[in-house]
Amino acid sequence: IAMHLFAICELNDIPSQRAQGFVLARRYEDGEVRPWLIFVIRWGRNVLGYENKCPHEGVHLDWERGQFLDSSGTRIQCGKHGALFDLGTGECVDGPCAGAGLTPVELVVDDGDICVTGVELEEDEDYDSGCGVD
Repeated sequence: IAMHLFAICELNDIPSQRAQGFVLARRYEDGEVRPWLIFVIRWGRNVLGYENKCPHEGVHLDWERGQFLDSSGTRIQCGKHGALFDLGTGECVDGPCAGAGLTPVELVVDDGDICVTGVELEEDEDYDSGCGVD
């Protein structure tokens, strides 16, 4: 099976040691296409991705748009109840969902683009990828 890569933005669109959210159109197992909220953390040339969903109550992590990291920038923080997650593993290290984890999103950097892989996405004009142009 060929690996599908879906470019969501350029590596340089996200400053190092910052995170950015994206709304993608994902085709689920039931055949439905629904919004899929993810966020990407860039650390130099490395990128990590997780679903934008706190395991505590299923809420979005960024209660202020684009705010995914704590004040020190070393942990992922849920804006609703302050749960803290390890950047590298997505595991909750402090807060109401300690021991639970964020759902990882498979990413690769291909020719300067950050790409999602391993899921079926749709090109959909209704969803804002969050990339580049305002």
